Amino acid sequence: MRILFVCENYLPHYGGAEVVFKNLAEGFVRAGHTVDLVTHQMKGTASFEVINGVRVHRVWSAGSRYVFSFSSIFKVWQLARRSDIIQTTTFNGAPPAWLAARICGKKIVLTVHEVWIGKWRTVTGLGTLSCFVHDMLERMIYALSYDKYVCVSEATRHDVLALGVASSKVERVHNGFDYAMWKPGLFSGAIVRKKLGLKGTFVYFSWGRPGPSKGFEYALRAVPEITSRIPHSTFMLMLGSKEKYPQEYAMILKLIAQLHIEKNVVLVPSVAYSELGNYIAAADCVVVPSLSEGFGYTCVEAGVMGKPVVASNVASIPEVVSGKHVLVQVRDSSAIARGVVMVSQKKYAVSKPKKFLWKDAIQDYLGIYGRLIGKKGI
Repeated sequence: MRILFVCENYLPHYGGAEVVFKNLAEGFVRAGHTVDLVTHQMKGTASFEVINGVRVHRVWSAGSRYVFSFSSIFKVWQLARRSDIIQTTTFNGAPPAWLAARICGKKIVLTVHEVWIGKWRTVTGLGTLSCFVHDMLERMIYALSYDKYVCVSEATRHDVLALGVASSKVERVHNGFDYAMWKPGLFSGAIVRKKLGLKGTFVYFSWGRPGPSKGFEYALRAVPEITSRIPHSTFMLMLGSKEKYPQEYAMILKLIAQLHIEKNVVLVPSVAYSELGNYIAAADCVVVPSLSEGFGYTCVEAGVMGKPVVASNVASIPEVVSGKHVLVQVRDSSAIARGVVMVSQKKYAVSKPKKFLWKDAIQDYLGIYGRLIGKKGI
């Protein structure tokens, strides 16, 4: 089978969606299928290269994912003609993928990570006009008809069904997780604690991009209460993609100063994904204060590392969290503080670890493709 992926970002850009498509695409190649992938060209990258068997076509898009929706149309159409099925995702890869599918008479699958219709203001903090435009653009994507909508969690599936999409077109396929890479014995928290001067301190840890949807503001507002209850404690906060979120990063610095918690917060720069486990290993508790999560990878990573998690009881988080955990009310700093204190007292729920395997996700996708194009047993 020849599979065409269309996604605005791909390696070396590394985010949640890119992790999903990397593992799916490379998994399909290992299963004997041919995979072409169209993405926007980042500075310093080749227009074409083969990465672990995946044929990556990069289209010049002036560095803008919005331009990619238009600049990629010809390349996607070229590759769609000789493909069996087209796989895309929200947001900017969906329109050119849909157009090529309709012109060439191909089946198309849309992977949905999150639905933000009606939520843009609360989860992004963008201005009124910007939120309105993004909301309309997202509505336009769902106004197009896809042959299958694959949702990464049951929570996302419910959101898609609420848009009026026929249930027969909607399926839930959980993302996979690389358990071989995340064995606790591979990481050392002692090195991180020594480097940051955190010996003998109760450390609670959050990480991610500084966008409003991650809810770091609420975790920071919890610090004074946590400090009063756990005097020798430190909030370790790792922020990535600061150059893409300069205003949000500046607001976080401003909030730390306003709360006078400079001595209780350690800001650490983003590290390579392969090194993140060392920082989780250094923590006594992981805090996930998200306002929305399509698939809560942070909860899975912390759980695999055996760390207690204090997480918002929202969206997909209750679906994926397992091991030691405390679920708290979303946007509630006092609830976060109480949760961290509970963890320090070893008062948390304990549930059987949940497994999210890539081999299962790959087989589920191949099954969907096979049913759509009439090929069983793919």
